[in-house]
Formats: sequence, structure tokens, C-alpha cells
Amino acid sequence: MADNRNGNSKTPTKGGGAGNNPYAIDLNVFSQRLKAFYSHWNEHPELWDSSDVVAIATPPQSDEIRYLKSSALQMWLVGYDVPDTIMVFMKKQIHFLGSQKKVSFFQGVKKSAKEAVGVDVVTHVKAKNDDGSALMDAVLGAIDAQPKADGHDTVVVGRIAREEPEGNLLKLWFEKLKSATVQLGDVTNALSDLFAVKEKEELGNVKKAAYLSSVVMQKMVTKLESVIDDEKKISHSALMDETEKLILEPSKVGLKLNPQNVDICYPPIFQSGGKFDLRPGAASNDESLYYDPASVIICAIGSRYHNYCSNAARTFLIDANSLQSKAYDVLLKAHAAAISELKPGNKASAAYLAALSVVERDAPELVPNLTKSTGTGIGIEFRESGLNLNAKNDRVVKAGMVFNVALGFHNLQSGISNSKHQNFSLLLADTVVVNHDKPEVLTGKVSKAVKDVAYSFNEIVEERPEKGKGLASGTEALISKTTLRSENNEKSKEEQRRHHQAELARQKNEETARRLTGDAPGSGNNRSTAKSLSDLVAYKNVNDLSPKRDLMIQVDQNNEAVLLPIYGSMVPFHIATIKTLSVTSESASAYHYIRIIFNVPGTPFSPHDSNSLKNMGSIYLKEVTFRSKDQRHMNEVTQVIKNLRKKVVSRENERAERATLVTQERLQLAGNKFKPLRLSDLWIRPVFGGRGRKIPGTLEAHANGFRYSTTRQDERVDVMYANIKHAFFQPAENEMITLLHFHLHNHIMVGNKKTKDVQFYVEVMDVVQTLGGSKRSAYDPDEIEEEQRERARKNKVNTDFRTFVSRVQDLWQQPQFEAHELEFDQPLRDLGFHGVPYKSSAYIVPTTNCLVELIENPFLVVTLAEIEIVNLERVGLGQKNFDMAIVFKDFKKDVLRIDSIPSTSLEGIKEWLDDTEIKYYESRMNLSWKPILKTITEDPQSFLDNGGWEFLNLEGTDSDSDQSQESDQGYEPSDMEPESESEDDSSDSASLVESEDDEEEESEEVSEGEEGKTWEELEREASNADREKGNESDSEEERKRRKMKAFGKARAPPASSIPKRSKFRR
Repeated sequence: MADNRNGNSKTPTKGGGAGNNPYAIDLNVFSQRLKAFYSHWNEHPELWDSSDVVAIATPPQSDEIRYLKSSALQMWLVGYDVPDTIMVFMKKQIHFLGSQKKVSFFQGVKKSAKEAVGVDVVTHVKAKNDDGSALMDAVLGAIDAQPKADGHDTVVVGRIAREEPEGNLLKLWFEKLKSATVQLGDVTNALSDLFAVKEKEELGNVKKAAYLSSVVMQKMVTKLESVIDDEKKISHSALMDETEKLILEPSKVGLKLNPQNVDICYPPIFQSGGKFDLRPGAASNDESLYYDPASVIICAIGSRYHNYCSNAARTFLIDANSLQSKAYDVLLKAHAAAISELKPGNKASAAYLAALSVVERDAPELVPNLTKSTGTGIGIEFRESGLNLNAKNDRVVKAGMVFNVALGFHNLQSGISNSKHQNFSLLLADTVVVNHDKPEVLTGKVSKAVKDVAYSFNEIVEERPEKGKGLASGTEALISKTTLRSENNEKSKEEQRRHHQAELARQKNEETARRLTGDAPGSGNNRSTAKSLSDLVAYKNVNDLSPKRDLMIQVDQNNEAVLLPIYGSMVPFHIATIKTLSVTSESASAYHYIRIIFNVPGTPFSPHDSNSLKNMGSIYLKEVTFRSKDQRHMNEVTQVIKNLRKKVVSRENERAERATLVTQERLQLAGNKFKPLRLSDLWIRPVFGGRGRKIPGTLEAHANGFRYSTTRQDERVDVMYANIKHAFFQPAENEMITLLHFHLHNHIMVGNKKTKDVQFYVEVMDVVQTLGGSKRSAYDPDEIEEEQRERARKNKVNTDFRTFVSRVQDLWQQPQFEAHELEFDQPLRDLGFHGVPYKSSAYIVPTTNCLVELIENPFLVVTLAEIEIVNLERVGLGQKNFDMAIVFKDFKKDVLRIDSIPSTSLEGIKEWLDDTEIKYYESRMNLSWKPILKTITEDPQSFLDNGGWEFLNLEGTDSDSDQSQESDQGYEPSDMEPESESEDDSSDSASLVESEDDEEEESEEVSEGEEGKTWEELEREASNADREKGNESDSEEERKRRKMKAFGKARAPPASSIPKRSKFRR
């Protein structure tokens, strides 16, 4: 259990004064919420019971888990619970009374309170041996001086009436308050209304808490499955303790949450064996988990992040009988109906009434067992009063509210005499956020579908109960998620994966159908128009030409022009109009020739030149040749022209690249706000241009972005936080470098290079090799010392990077960066595999959101959310490797291929794809994806009518009827046709992955081969026929086997033909 249970929050009492207190108040949040407090107080006096003063007293710390509105107000305002203090809010003053340490905590808010709402903060420090009576009298004197509300003779002091005073300080305060000449009011409802609608930062905390609850729940479900499958004995309390440890240490479930910000909402609940209590305050007893047939297990988990609560509860059925099956099915529908009614403008009672109507319609006999509400509001308090989802609450639901939607059946009678089966209960709970369009289930990561919560010991279907026993006799038992123990073999992972992939295929086809039918057709041509030749001007006026000199070729580098002598005049040509030039010599004569070819409209150099359309009737000079005896001048002019042309082309390309860049916001330097986070001696990729020696630089984290700079003025790169799509941190383990990598939304310029990927790295060891030296012994002291130095350097570099990443991550937790959802991702090396994404082999590793390769250049960063499907190609027996084709949701993007993946990685990749909810297919050959995607985009309706992506499903096509095979042949590139098909049919199916040109070439080769065969070819054919027929002594079975073997060789491509697969894709 956590040490502090007063609202289950942190207290700032451990530090010293305000100067060195480790618990700092976020003054921006404090000011914003103090304004909201006073605005609500002034705008809704009826909710505040017409109070002139609001007095909030927080009790001392307690070891129990409890939720108090007084503590909630403090956590909402300053982020922490400050126990045993008194806060008095007046129209012009705020008084804080408590011990020295606690009151000093509020010293830092004086300026913010004055600026926000114009109130003065007055602190009253109670000495250690003082009871605080005199200080209380001073506060009461300030209360008496307050102006009275209309219609009241005395000052109305609002307090939380439901909270009884605890401790000497609060009891004395309450006695003085009652004896004073004031009228007491109740502000409980006002505070509930104030906390009801959550801000963006609050919603972020709730979402993280809900994610933690979901992940821990999944972990414990796996634990339960293991316990039941192995028939182990474990008590409910032991499961509770193990779950609590997982919540308090998020790293054990793979979450990078600070343990200091995490706690439980209540001790986790595990119940089974006929003893059930659906209240969150229920305890997990010491009895063993009961999982015999027809048993029920309830698991409820609540976790907190930064004081904000979340909750999730699930019910698991073991060999469910008909009553349990029907009851759970009805509960699932009722729970979904309640969630669907949580929309802005609806009354809170609508959720419960929707659930009740489902139960009355589908199982009216279960209405008495239905819980009396469908949950409550949730936030800093686990139950927010005033937001109960019952039949009587007419409170209007608003966007930003968060609810714990909990619904169940209690004390159901199974009709079985066994005490552990006689009674059972069912419970479902989720944390739900009310959005403007539809509610969002934050704990939906933990499935509550029947197939995922119903387990079976045996594969034998349970017999229906006799008529009159239980519920309707026609109700069958639920289909179980998996067979934990059975007389047959256990269900393999491959079978489970196949079922999951079938469901993903259905979802993917529906998603693709919505996207294709909703998208407007595009041209698919995103290329920008090249610069027009008419825009190139060497001289604006004839007078700008240099004075006429000798009639020889001249180069004007200032105006980027070449002057050619034509008919006695010097004619200028802009350097960009020259396509190529060459110098040739004739051995028979002393002359040398220089040939210049120009760019003219219609040539491949500039297919998008507007002159080709505007000036179709104009006459252009295509080429010109000059003769000269001065070879030295010819070579010199040629070299100068080539250098000038290269310079101009490079400049124009860079200008064109910059023209397409998205304008970024300006970097706000840290300045006096805070010292920028700094990481020194880093190298950058892509590297800056120039021929100078490369030097390392420093990466700094500022207010809204990173800045990398070296000692050179022109070597500087700004990366805005808003432009970061993915951030990666990869420490050096088996690599030579530790790196930070940023994959961006929009391109930026690094030097003169346009890029979406920027990487900063440090080499942890020198990549050198001693040449000519003898092989050193493993026990050489120098060798050992060198290895120790390298290991120490690697650990230091990794630690520095990790510290920098952690501090930047804390910076990204601020409210202004919430919308960017920034978080450093770290590659999962255990799931990595080798492959060839571009030209060289690399080690490719998945992360939480991406598939990356960050060592070799060019980098590979694939966002998993942008993947439509994955096709594993060349998968088959005998293959040492296979290929992966990644099809993106944007069909205009080229399909990404990762070639030459070892077959030993196949199972791991399939399991990873299945876990990440990505639909994958397998094929025996490489597909030509460009024509396939073109066909889909041109005729999406036909694609959808033919089953969508199911044309890639080899298992489905093998088992389909002939009719379905014919209908799918437009999309199904299969090499497994029946033996009865003719050669013409074979060629037709092969045409799906070959071009028409390939077909023509093959037909020509066949026709040429039929014209005449050599003696060697005829002899080879006869030998093959004899071998197929076999000797007369061979049995009929041997002949059939040999024939099938020969047939297989003819059907399957030989191993030597595999490298030629480029023929099947473009």
C-alpha cells in the first residue's frame, strides 16, 4: 500500500521552506483554476448556498484510502494535498492557517493570486505548541468584516457539511465557527459542479491512468489464464498484492510512468467461489481462486496518475452454463447502451434508463438483480457526488466530463446446490470520457467481448438445462475464448492468430470501403512544375553586354551566360539553356571541335516547361558546333561552362526544394525562463554540406523546439516540437553509436539537403583497426584495460542521453504540448529482424508506434497507423528467406518492400503483426503492386465487391468454389491451379503479375522454339519422358509419385529463378 492514503495523493510536507521545497506549484495552472473558482462562485451563487465566505479544512493524514472534497480542492488548485490546514476564501482575501512547513508551501502563490483575481494571500503560522486559537480569532475577525449578501443579517460561511472535523486543529476551528455570529452553508454541490468538466491537462492524466489500469488488467488476465491452465492454487489476496505492485511500479508492465505520480484508487479486487461484493470498497479475501466449471471470477482494478482516477472491471466465465451465458450477454448490451447515452445535452439518468430498458426487453426476470446505478463521475475523487448515473439524476451531461460506467447483476441464483456455485454476480466497468461527438472508452484496450472472457475446460458443449431450471431452455452456453484444458491437443498459437487475422480482415475491408467510397479521386500527380525557360534572363538589356572583343567563345560568370560568336556577333545564352557540351579532335587535321547541345521544348530535360505549350510555333537553336585550332582554349572554356552549369543547377535545385517547405514557427529561446537542456559533442545526419572538416555540435531543448549548432555560424538546425511526428532514443548495445532520431511531419533543410529525418548521435567507441599488428591475447592487460574504457564510455554516453531524454520528456508533459502527443520511443530489439529495405542489409526493429532502422542511411521509419496491410511474399517450404511488402492507406504512396528476410524470422514477424492489429497475408511469389493499386483506385467498387483484400488470402482461395476463383482472378496472383487446367489458363493467371511486354516476349520465344529443335533438345526431352515412365519393373505407385514430382517441378519456379523476381514488379 502507498504510505499516504488521504485521497491517495502526495503531500508537500517533506520539504523545507518554499525556497527548497521539492514540490513546486504550477503557477499557471493555479492562476487559471483560481479564476475558474471565483468565476463559478460569482456566477452560480445558488450552488454555493449564497455563501459570502468559503472555509475549507483538510483533516490530518490517514492510512486509509478515502476521498474528501477538501483534499480534492487542494489537489485541483495546487496539485498536492496539504493535510491539517485551513483555507478561507473571501472576495478580497485568501487565508491559510497551519504549521510553518505547510503554510510556507503557499507563500509562492501570493503574486499569482493577486494577478489572477485581485485577492491578497494572508498566511497564519501556528507554532508547534500552540493550539491556533488566537490565529482563528483573527481569521474570524476578517470574516465578520466581510459584506453580507442581500437578505442576510449575518455573513454566510460555506463549508463541506459532509466532512466531520478530525484532529485538534479542525475540531477547535469548527467549535469557534459554530459559536461565531455567522450562518453556515453547504458548498458540496458547488465543488462537485466545479470539478465536473475536466480541462485538457486533467483529461491527459485520466487517460494515462486508464491506460495503466488497462495494461495491468491485461497482465493479470494472462496470470489468471496461467493459474487456471496449470491448475495452481493462489489466493485472492495474493492476486491483489501482485496487481498492486504492478500498478505502483509501471516499468514492470513496460510503461514509462514516474512511480511517484502513480498509485492505486483502491486495493485491487479479485472474487470467486460464490462470495461477491460489487462495491469498490470490497476486499479480496484469503480464499483460493475458484475456477471449477460454471464458476465466475470478477476482477476490478483502479489506478491513479497525478491524483486522477480510472477504473476497469471485468467478469470471466469458466464453462458458463445457460443462465450465466444469457446474463452476461444482456449485461454486455446494457453496458454498451449506457455508454452510448453519455452525450452532451443528455441527462445523467438517460444512461441508467437505457441500460434498464435493455434488461427489461431481453431478460425482465433479471431486473431485480440489476445495480441501482450505472456508475458515477470520476476524477480526483473516485466518486464525484452529483454525477451519479441513476434514474433520478437530471444533471445535464457536458463534454469533458469523465464517468466510471459500472453495471452489474448481483446475487443471481444458479440453481446449483453447491455453495460455491449457488450465488454468482457479474460486473463490467469502464472509464469513459464525454466528447462532443461520441463517448470515448479509455479502458477499451481490455476486451469484454464474449469470446475474450468466456473460457472452457473441455471442448464438450454443455447440455441444456431441464425445462424449468435456470433461464430459458433455448439459451446455449457461450462460445469460449480458448480451451484451457481438453482431452484433445491445445489450440495452437497459429490457430488463435488465424482467427484474429480473420477478424482483422473483416475490419480492414470495412475501413477500406469507407475510405475508398469517401475519398474524391485525385490525379495522383504531385510533381511541381519545373522552371520555365522563359524565366531565364542573362541580360535585361543589350547595353548590359560586355564590349565586343575577339570572336571567340566567352563565359560571363557574373551574369551566368555563355557568349557565342554567330555571324560576327556575340549572342548570349543563359547557362541553364545548355544541356551538354563536348570536345572532339580529328587526327587527320589540326582542328578541334566543341559541340554544344541546348535544351529545347519537347526534349526529356524539361517535360513540364510551359514554353512547349505557349511557343509551339517558335524556332529554337538545338545545337551548335565550333571549330578551332586552339585546343587549350577549347578545354578551358568547356571546364568553365561545366563548373558554372553545375553551380547553377545546384542552386536552382536547392531553391526548388526550399519553395516546397512548410513555414515553421520561430524558435523561442529559453532565455531567462529556464536554462535550456543541453547535450554536447553530437554529430548530425544528414551532414552539412561543404568541404571543410566536419565538427561536432550541441543540441539544446528550448521553449518550443530543439536547436543544433556548431561553432560555424552557417551550421544550425532548428527542429520544432510541433513538427516532430516520432521521436526515438536508441542506446548503444550492439551498435557503435547512441542516437536521438526525429521523424518529422514536414521537411526541413539541413544545410542544402531537404529531409524529414534528423538524427543526432555519438560514437561510443572508435571504429579503427590496427593494420600489421599481431593478434593480441584475450588476457593481455592492455586489451582488458581498453575494453574496460570502452565499456565505461558506452555507459556514460548512454546515461547522458537517457538523462537528456528524461528531462525533455518531463518538458513535453506541460499542457501546451499535450496536443502534439510527444514521447520518446525506444526500439524493441527482441522483435527485430534482418532485411534489405533499400540497397544493403540492415537490422530492422519495431517500436511501439513504428517500424524503424536508424543505423544505415537512408533511414527507415514506417508509422504503423499508416499501414493498410502487409503481404509476406515468397513464403513457402524450402525458401531460406522471404520478402515483406507494406501497403499504405494512402494508395498514392509506393509500396515499401523489405527483401531477403530470413525465414527463421517469419513466425516472430507474424506474431508481432498480429499483436499490433495489422492484417497480413502470405503469397508464394512477388506481386506487381503498382498495377494492383491502380486497378483498386480506378474501380474501387469492383475491388470491394470481390471481397476487398481477400484476393491475397491463399487459404481462402484454395477452399473456395470454382465460381469464386473465377470472380477473384482479377486480383488473385496465384500459382496453384488444378491439374486439369490448360496451359492457356495458366498463362492467364500468370499475367496478373507479368506485364504485357513480358507476355509478348515469352510468346515470341515459344514460337521461335517451335520452329525447330536441335538434336540435343530432342534427346533431352526423350530422356525426361523415359525417366517419367520409369522401368517396367517400377510399381504403379512409384510412377505416380515420380509423375507428381515432375509436375511439381514444372509448376514451382526453380531456386535459380528467384533472383529474377524483378520481372514481376516494377
